[in-house]
Amino acid sequence: METKEFKAESKRLLEMMINSIYTHKEIFLRELISNASDAMDKLYFRSMSENTGITRSDMAIRIEADKDARTLTITDNGIGMTKEELENNLGTIAKSGSLAFKTENEKVDDVNIIGQFGVGFYSAFMVAKKVTVISKAYGSDSAFLWTSEGVDGYSIEDANKDSHGTKIILEIKDNAEDENYDEFLAPYKIKSLIRKYSDYIRYPITMDVEHERLKEGTENEYEKEIVTETLNSMTPIWKKSKSELKDEEYNQFYKDKYYDHEDPIAHIHTSTEGTATYTALMYIPAKAPYDYYSKNYEKGLQLYSSGVMIMEKCGDLLPDYFSFVRGLVDSEDLSLNISREMLQHDRQLKLIAKSLEKSIRNELKKLLKNDRDRYEKFFDSFGMQLKYGIYESFGANKENLQDLLMFKSSFGSGYVTLEEYVSRMKEEQKYIYFASGSSVSRIEGLPQTELVKDKGYEILYFTDHVDEFTVQMMHDYNGKEFRSVSADDLGLESEAEKEEIKKAEEDSKELFDFMTEKLAGKVKAVKLSRRLKTHPVCITSEGMLSVEMEKVLSVMPEEQARSAKAQKILEINAEHPIFAKLKALYAADKDAVAEYADILYCQALLIEGMAIDDPVGFTNKLCEIMSK
Repeated sequence: METKEFKAESKRLLEMMINSIYTHKEIFLRELISNASDAMDKLYFRSMSENTGITRSDMAIRIEADKDARTLTITDNGIGMTKEELENNLGTIAKSGSLAFKTENEKVDDVNIIGQFGVGFYSAFMVAKKVTVISKAYGSDSAFLWTSEGVDGYSIEDANKDSHGTKIILEIKDNAEDENYDEFLAPYKIKSLIRKYSDYIRYPITMDVEHERLKEGTENEYEKEIVTETLNSMTPIWKKSKSELKDEEYNQFYKDKYYDHEDPIAHIHTSTEGTATYTALMYIPAKAPYDYYSKNYEKGLQLYSSGVMIMEKCGDLLPDYFSFVRGLVDSEDLSLNISREMLQHDRQLKLIAKSLEKSIRNELKKLLKNDRDRYEKFFDSFGMQLKYGIYESFGANKENLQDLLMFKSSFGSGYVTLEEYVSRMKEEQKYIYFASGSSVSRIEGLPQTELVKDKGYEILYFTDHVDEFTVQMMHDYNGKEFRSVSADDLGLESEAEKEEIKKAEEDSKELFDFMTEKLAGKVKAVKLSRRLKTHPVCITSEGMLSVEMEKVLSVMPEEQARSAKAQKILEINAEHPIFAKLKALYAADKDAVAEYADILYCQALLIEGMAIDDPVGFTNKLCEIMSK
């Protein structure tokens, strides 16, 4: 027997890997199965080049769990290793025979080498106190046994093995206070790990499983039997041709894999080759999960490399505004460092993410064009996320997302896109008009909408709290600027009308200055309004911050946001009897004007859906006026 020590740097790397590189101990089985799959791929390649007659159907991976002996054994009938290969591949950490093989045979199709980086094997020491490898190279008469108990070193000696391939025997650690190693010997756990990580390995993974069956000739006597089960499905749905699959199969895969009882809105099955080579199967769910708009929600697609799951959720593959997409990506080209669990943020990953983003956007555009009802169902669930995508990027994602937005409007009960709105704008119309409120019915009752509706212009209804922030970042759509019906300038008055209102305000300047003073900083100014037709009063604003935006910010946790205030304007209808009443009272009873100013301001706030500071005082003032 030949005993050797790992090199100093290998010792340190092994210590790091056992203790910190892998997040979950359970992935050791994935790594060893992937190595076994590689060994069979190598033998298959050799068979093709030497015409030995060995086919994929001759190969399998076998799992054996012995609870009494506390051993877990993984056996393959792949290409095996010579003594020199055992020395090179297992004696030097991060020396990978698979990587060398792939480098030498880059142009060979139908051979997927998963384990390229030479450290996955050592993940076995996270769960095993001793690892034994018995291997016999294909075409060789000699077999060898490699043994190690961890960082102290390893030994190699001659061994007996009937056939080519490799057997890895793990002596599982004893349970510790906070670690349950018994589970790695339990058939149910082994099955679940293979389904989770290695379900799409192309070779069958088999294990003898004990079952109970009704004893023949009896009604209630049972006997135990051992059944050899294949634990993996081997053929992933995303590797099949789209022509082979029906919508029902796509939908069932989605519901089974993502535990959703409802069919998805749409699926995207795409494959690309070239600068970004991958296969993706993505789904747009019908409804948002309960925690979607919470900080607990984690976005991401499952990431596979040649059918082996690398990450449960790779967030870098999806932009935040498409975080609702569920699915997976399988690529052989991703650069992985140290382990298949730690993904390098390299150019390849970014190329794939960019391509996926384009595919999702195109699918949504197609859905909007060809199946409006389904798109509107999608938008009800995830439209707010698209709006956030524009707002949070300060408008950088405007071009990507603006044609996917929809709003309710004054032209009927359905949704309208921005393209549809602009297409039916009147020739003289300058702006895309919008009004904000907590609901469509509340917006329809806003006094500020009267003039715009009177002109026959369509008004977009903003009912989500992010809507105004979004269009502020957009500024315009195809050159048409957004304008709130509560904006200081609606662009609807003629020069003559502006002069008329200006003269009327000058004639009543003392009255309005007095009302502004008595409102004690609650409004920036009191003005006459041309936007009002039947209502006596409304609140508008000047500057970037609207009244609706103030309402949203007032409930934010940040003190700076809560203290942000719109520059409110109290507008009085020049044609309403209340204006004549105010002018008359100002000449006769200024104290009454002060009371009226406060009542009108409170009324305007209530119309906007905003709270008033003193509800009791407001009702008392109303009662006093009513009793006079």
